[in-house]
Amino acid sequence: MIAQTVGFLSVALALFSFFQKDDIKLKSVMLVFNLNHALHFFLLGAGTSSLCCLFSAARTATSIKIRSKWAAVVFMGLTVVMGRWMAEQWTDFIAVIGACCGTYALFCLEGVKMRLCLFAGSCFWLTNNIIIGSIGGIMLESAVIMMNLTTIYRLYRQSSRFKPAFA
Repeated sequence: MIAQTVGFLSVALALFSFFQKDDIKLKSVMLVFNLNHALHFFLLGAGTSSLCCLFSAARTATSIKIRSKWAAVVFMGLTVVMGRWMAEQWTDFIAVIGACCGTYALFCLEGVKMRLCLFAGSCFWLTNNIIIGSIGGIMLESAVIMMNLTTIYRLYRQSSRFKPAFA
């Protein structure tokens, strides 16, 4: 029960982060979300998922100050190595792939492209959460996917390249 409650808090934090149109605000709230979600997975006994979230927190904190493909490679490499070390079954690598998508997005992309890559990562995390039975995680990623798509639309709409005729 405590684990699921912590997962529900992650839902609120994730929604708040993906609602942000400013990249730095998104990353700052995402950092808190990653730490909370690591605790959620730890309480569920999902060690690989918890470790991926801790790496995601470190990655997100670093990406606030640094934009570098080399930093992305280092964090993705660490995630893969630690995921391999911690994995108990092949499905544990779904979280690793999701974490790597997020890493690439935060270090190498910005704006809509960053959010599209984060969307792909969310799809992997949703699959992971379904497999491990994280009710809060399923709600979280489902909501994040919808919120992220909404923010992507808002960013496109605000740009001069895309003005829908019906707006």
